[in-house]
Amino acid sequence: MKIFNFNPADFEPVRRIALQFPNASDSLSHYDTPSVKIKKNLLCRLNENGEWIVIRTDFDSRALFLEQYPESCFITPHYEKYPYICLQVNSYTTDLAKAILESGYLAITAKKKK
Repeated sequence: MKIFNFNPADFEPVRRIALQFPNASDSLSHYDTPSVKIKKNLLCRLNENGEWIVIRTDFDSRALFLEQYPESCFITPHYEKYPYICLQVNSYTTDLAKAILESGYLAITAKKKK
């Protein structure tokens, strides 16, 4: 059995921002990591390694965030084909977190309108 060591407090700043969006709610995701969903759609979650937060975005926004904020944003091979970005815990500004979360919220809600 794999044991994960993450601190839910590391997710708290992003969680507080994410819960401000309409239809946002607390949830648990993979390995009981804290997450926020928009209805049933994952917006963000703390990765089970405790080192980064996975946030929904769109591919165009992700490319911009990766280019403009290489010290905070990255992707792993697992997420290359999915519209998510990884945000290093404790290496981002509130404004950056808000911008990424907003892009994710808009991507989720635009998908639902189609």
